[in-house]
Amino acid sequence: MSKMWSGRFEEESSSLLDKFNASIPFDKKLYKEDIQGSIAHATMLGEVGILLKEDSLKVIDALKQVEKEIEKGEFDFQISDEDIHMAIEKRITEIAGDVGKRLHTARSRNDQVATDFRLFVQNKSKELSKQILELIDALLDIAEKHTETLIPGMTHLQHAQPTNFGYHLIAYVSMFRRDYLRFIDSIKRNSVSPLGCAALAGTPHNIDRIRTANLLGFDEVSQNCLDTVSDRDFALEILFNISTLFVHISRLSEELILWSSYEFGFVTFSDAYSTGSSIMPQKKNPDVAELLRAKSGRVNGNLISLLTVMKGLPLAYNKDMQEDKEGVFDSVETAEISLEILTESLKTLKINSEKMEKATEVGHLTATDLADYLVKQGVPFREAHFITGEAVAKAETLGVDLSKIEFSELQKIDSRIEEDVIPTLSLRNSMNSRNSFGGTASKETKRQISDFRNWRIRCTSE
Repeated sequence: MSKMWSGRFEEESSSLLDKFNASIPFDKKLYKEDIQGSIAHATMLGEVGILLKEDSLKVIDALKQVEKEIEKGEFDFQISDEDIHMAIEKRITEIAGDVGKRLHTARSRNDQVATDFRLFVQNKSKELSKQILELIDALLDIAEKHTETLIPGMTHLQHAQPTNFGYHLIAYVSMFRRDYLRFIDSIKRNSVSPLGCAALAGTPHNIDRIRTANLLGFDEVSQNCLDTVSDRDFALEILFNISTLFVHISRLSEELILWSSYEFGFVTFSDAYSTGSSIMPQKKNPDVAELLRAKSGRVNGNLISLLTVMKGLPLAYNKDMQEDKEGVFDSVETAEISLEILTESLKTLKINSEKMEKATEVGHLTATDLADYLVKQGVPFREAHFITGEAVAKAETLGVDLSKIEFSELQKIDSRIEEDVIPTLSLRNSMNSRNSFGGTASKETKRQISDFRNWRIRCTSE
């Protein structure tokens, strides 16, 4: 069968070219957006008089029939149709007759695919942003229960200062909030309709681009058609947003993996979200977290791939840009299932508070508090740092944590250390003393949770 564009060609396309050139095996995923865009275009053509009203309605009815056929699995996708746009146009012409051939008036596949793909990205960004809010809810629920639970705060993966577990989780809430806001910003920035730009230079037909933009839910129309048909910034943005999201998912996953090990024992995954070993019956593996950690490599690769495709393209549309979709589809699907399973696994996660608190008794976490105490006694900080180092060495020799060292041992090191130092070395007092805005004190952690809860409510109401 001849292609719709083959009028100037004397030979048929080779089957090898058909296979290599076609995007329909993957871009058929855009059928909803393609039909939505075509209905808007046909509506506008009928309103401005390019199509007769009855012809416009006939085309729209045919488009709705095609949508039903696809959703019922009755649509015959053929590689010779090249892409979803040509496949649908061919079918509506079969249904509606010659009037179906008029649908493509005043548009090109260049602005058509840009419209379809942008609609897809906009819709998926909205869906992913909702999933991120659900993940934030799960983290806030856990954090709310553990504002008093001590856990070692770490730098360089070494024990540093005592914090509470709720505070630790709020750090991830902060990350995922930024991810949410990135998606929301992208949705607003990319709410621009390409439809009506045609191949690259606009159209001589008296179309109404603002009308189709409104019908499709876009806030405005693009300003320059040459840029519009060759723009894939919106696709790069969703790939970047997903990649950054997965940086945070991967970091949380790494900690969950460490925390679930026997060496830490801070958390236990439910059986529903764990796997076993084929040879070692005792094993309970955190495969969900490990796979989540690995997915970052996959989505990062999709981002780099499209950046590389786009980096050297001359204006306007080039066939290279057909490579824009599979990576986006893959990253979106990866993000959807990953956010869902991470949220659900957190809801069933067992928190071993006793293990966390026991771990704070190792590593002399109140050493900084002793140094600060000495500074308040008038000792220069550098000297206080040295004295505290001696105290830590002494505690090591005695086989105790600095928080449990006898006062008499401290006074042997420096007479300026007085008995009121004992409360200062308490792990819980140390945690609660860090009550500056954004600090780890239980009271301050509760304020952070409250602020995030209030923000979360505003997100739902907006």
